[in-house]
Amino acid sequence: MRTAYVFCAMVPDAHPRYSFTMKTNSKDLSRSARAAHWRIVPVLGAAAYLALGLAACSTLSQKGKGAILGAGAGAAVGAVVGNQTGSTARGAIIGAAVGGLAGTIIGHQMDQQAKQIAIAVPGATVERVGEGIQVTFASGLMFDFDSDRIRPEAASNLRALTSSLAEYPNTDLMIVGHTDALGSTDYNQTLSQQRAQSVADYLTSQGLRASRARTAGRGEMEPLAANTTEGGRQQNRRVEVAIYANAAARKP
Repeated sequence: MRTAYVFCAMVPDAHPRYSFTMKTNSKDLSRSARAAHWRIVPVLGAAAYLALGLAACSTLSQKGKGAILGAGAGAAVGAVVGNQTGSTARGAIIGAAVGGLAGTIIGHQMDQQAKQIAIAVPGATVERVGEGIQVTFASGLMFDFDSDRIRPEAASNLRALTSSLAEYPNTDLMIVGHTDALGSTDYNQTLSQQRAQSVADYLTSQGLRASRARTAGRGEMEPLAANTTEGGRQQNRRVEVAIYANAAARKP
């Protein structure tokens, strides 16, 4: 069986918080990377593993990136990516991928939209992932402690995001709330869901069509860092907004 490897390298863009990656084939992988490859490939198959490799890169944004996500990867890959990488938001994006020419067109649109959001929403981290965009807000900037009420400072960022979404009506959203591990698991799960819903409600109050947004709370289940330090807990308290092409845009 022939093996395809994916290597990602960060390249600075004009905006300091926006970056994209270059893909290349490489046989010069570490032993651990090759071992991980052989554990995954038999389960996913070649097309799904390629999509997984792309999703694992921190940011993706080349005009033709969508074309290399072979058609047919679809929702099954999204589910696997969400499970393998611990990211519900990224899984939603990969699950909506279509590949081929349609994926190329979608990828180009997402490049433009990501650049726009990165400039218009200074309180967020913007990443290109596959055929979509992930926008991450630190919960400490959006909510007061133990609250799901949007802070006034965060509201301006969400208004700017709504304006961008209005310019690209052929996209849908998955809004995912996360917490640190302090407190009970059940409480954190509930709080994360409430915060995700608060973001969705605010976006719809600013004109976003409610049917475009889904929400999920993941509590402490998808940490970005260890919960043993305050710095790590701050990273884990966040809301992620996955932006991906809607069903109409994905039709051939």
